[in-house]
Amino acid sequence: MTSAEFPAGAPAKMAAVAAAAGTRSAAGTRAAAGPKTPPPSIEFESVSFAYPDGTQALSGVSLRVEPGEVVAIVGQNGSGKSTLVKQLNGLLRPVAGRVLLDGSDIRSIHVARLAARVGLAFQNPDRQLFANRVSAEVGFGPRNLGLRGADIAERVAAALDAVGLSPAAETHPYDLGYSKRKLLAMASVLAMRTPILVLDEPTTGQDARGVASVRAVVAGAAAEGRTVIAISHDMRFVAECFPRVIVMRGGRVALDGTRESVFGEASWPELHAAYLEPPLPAVLGARLGLGSTPTEVAVVAALRARQ
Repeated sequence: MTSAEFPAGAPAKMAAVAAAAGTRSAAGTRAAAGPKTPPPSIEFESVSFAYPDGTQALSGVSLRVEPGEVVAIVGQNGSGKSTLVKQLNGLLRPVAGRVLLDGSDIRSIHVARLAARVGLAFQNPDRQLFANRVSAEVGFGPRNLGLRGADIAERVAAALDAVGLSPAAETHPYDLGYSKRKLLAMASVLAMRTPILVLDEPTTGQDARGVASVRAVVAGAAAEGRTVIAISHDMRFVAECFPRVIVMRGGRVALDGTRESVFGEASWPELHAAYLEPPLPAVLGARLGLGSTPTEVAVVAALRARQ
């Protein structure tokens, strides 16, 4: 996306404003039911991207995410994770290759239309928040999708409840701590009810209650059949919530498979090359001869089966 389309420093969510006129008449009848059609498939075809300073962030990335998949993307800082997901909603555009939604190149889709299909909660919530009340922040997206009145109120209430921020509905966003601002940014995306939900480092800075809220959001979106993609350094969260794990290293896909295969002992050299450690249950499983057990539940189940 060029600076002319989206001025530097402006909140990313403002990209949805232009969608209002084109979607209001149709979206107004869809109210709180959420997406009635399956999420689109996602395909990256040899996608490369370089920043203006010459930094090569992505180099020939090819992968496919099926409708309704729940996927985690992991890797060290600078591996290309955030750059990759920003291709999905038009905030960044490939310099080479294509990004396809249901086979359609996103270059042909205006960013306002993409905002109704792909909801992205940034790693830094302060790049998204701009309203003077929590409820107004969460209601901004639905309003610009054409919803009004009770429909917006229902979405706001549901989204705030999902992240545990209902008591703060009338609070100024910047009177909240950082961890709660992250949850607020997530709620503002949840209220859009996009068929694709992207979360960038959602558990960073969260206490146990906040992490539980994030887990519930992922589980709820998955149960609704939505596609969920999360970037995370929290290997325990990844192992317990995401059946598929993609490891990025140097702007390329280093590993892509089930959590059992990616966190299995055979993949540890590649994980270490990406400066990642397998979750503790995976290490315990290997040391105790329990096989690939990347979650605590799997370790316990394997131990009980040996009794």
